[in-house]
Formats: sequence, structure tokens, C-alpha cells
Amino acid sequence: MTILGVDTSTAIASVALIEDGTLVGEETHVGSGTGYPGTALPGRRTNHAESLVPLIQSLLSRLEVTWEGISALAVSIGPGSFTGLRIGLSTVKGLAYGWEVPVVGVPTLWAMAFRVTGWKGLVCPLLDARKKEVYTALFRMQENGILVRLAEDEVCPPEVILQKGKRWAGEPCLFIGDGMAVYGEAIRSLWGEGAVLSSGESYPSTAYAVARLAAVRLKERAWDSAGQLAPVYLRPSEAEIKKGPGHA
Repeated sequence: MTILGVDTSTAIASVALIEDGTLVGEETHVGSGTGYPGTALPGRRTNHAESLVPLIQSLLSRLEVTWEGISALAVSIGPGSFTGLRIGLSTVKGLAYGWEVPVVGVPTLWAMAFRVTGWKGLVCPLLDARKKEVYTALFRMQENGILVRLAEDEVCPPEVILQKGKRWAGEPCLFIGDGMAVYGEAIRSLWGEGAVLSSGESYPSTAYAVARLAAVRLKERAWDSAGQLAPVYLRPSEAEIKKGPGHA
């Protein structure tokens, strides 16, 4: 089974192709105005709406894979960037209809934790949600490579998830995600010496983890309806906040 995974939940978009669970290839692209160095595509930095389809085309061309060789699609559904999630989902839905293949939506934070390699123990993904908050959850990576959820996805100040993890205080915990750039020092001071901080650059892409997690559901024939697949935001958008209650 050949699965194309897509992630656009953060400033770094990624696409990955796996075959029978093994990574065949992956590519990433840094969106405009992010402050992150580097890009997988030539020329100026572009947003995900402009770059995602070319990124997929670049990966498939490099690997000499045609769309007929794709068995299924997988996409991260959030939480994360509202605009990024909409772009990823709309693109993958269009491809699923056009290629007539099943699609699986995968929670972003679950995929972020699952991409970690060479680590056994607590894993806490942290995405900067602005407004002094993070998108976060807590997991444990077991010896057998199974990822166990310890806390549900939520948007909150970083100290909230650290407070919830107090029962494991002193135990090493790998914190991963772009939240490190903003809250890394605070996390280290609150968690203590057991805090290991990572931006995630040393691990396979989130798209790879999305494809791997989707493979489990596809084996069980538990894919999603493309028409009903929706992003998970965890909080209302700015437009919804400004609109306020009682407005049609």
C-alpha cells in the first residue's frame, strides 16, 4: 500500500510517501513570513496555497511515481494554523475525488508525537497558538513503539499542560514543536532537568507520521468520508470572535 501524507498545520508544509509502512521520500516547504530558514522549492517563499500542489508534484516526480500508484491519502486535521489546515484539507479532498482513493484524517498533535524516533517516555507536542497559548497534548512512547495518549488535545497557556503533567514531574519529557522558540526557556524552568526540547528538525516530517498512522486505519478499512472530513481548530477563528454571539 502506497500512502501520500500531507501536513500544512504549521508554517512548515510537508508531504511524504510511504510504501508498506516504509518511508520512500519526503519534502518540506517553509511558508512565507515565518522566519524559518530554507525551502524545498526554488524561488521566493510562497504560502501553502501556492506551494502545496507543486510540492506534491515535485515529490512524485522525483520518486517517479504517478497518481495511479497512490493507494490512499492522509492529511493532518489539526489543531494548527486555521488557514493552513483549510488548504491541506481542500487539496487532499480534491485529490481524493480526482484519484478515487480513500482518505484518512489524522490529528496533528498525535502525528507530531509519533514522528519522534529513538525516544522512549513522555512526549509533549507544543504548537504556538498565539495569544500566549499553545496547542498541546501529552503522550507516552512505549518500548514497543506504541504511542499512548495521556492528555487530550487542548489550547491553553503552556503552564496548564505542565501542571497536568506534574504527576510525572522529574521524569524526562521530550517537548517538540514550534512552541519551543517562544516557550522553551519557560518549559525548561518549570519542568526541570528532565525537559528535552526539540524543534523537530532531526525527525522525519509530520507528513510521514500522518501517513504511518493512516496506514493502521486503512488496514482496518476505517477511512474517512472526504465530504465530511473537517479541520479541528479547538477555538473559534478571529472572524467568529469578532462576529460574536447572536449573529447569523
